[in-house]
Amino acid sequence: MYIPQKDIKPLEFDGLTIFDYTAGRESGSSIAEITVPAGVRHKISWSMRSDKYYYVIQGTVDFMIGGEERRLAAGDVCIVPQGIRFNYVNHGPGVAKLILVHTPDFRLECEVFE
Repeated sequence: MYIPQKDIKPLEFDGLTIFDYTAGRESGSSIAEITVPAGVRHKISWSMRSDKYYYVIQGTVDFMIGGEERRLAAGDVCIVPQGIRFNYVNHGPGVAKLILVHTPDFRLECEVFE
């Protein structure tokens, strides 16, 4: 299966721009590209269903997972196990881009946002 980005409508979520490549498709995992502008923070959240794999492709992002904060840069990976609280922020100055894989696939009703 090939999925060109031009065929996907981006989703705006609290300042993030998300291209969900597998939305509406049956798959064991899902993949999305997330653009995080400078100053934007992802809400504290956790998944009742999926492990999350974040791969930084551009910029830097500060992740907080289970009370531990780390700065990630291009080429770094952050794994958030199912059930663990996390959030992230781009302190800037530029845009950050992430690839996010959910295993099993993303389902909004299984995500908890605080």
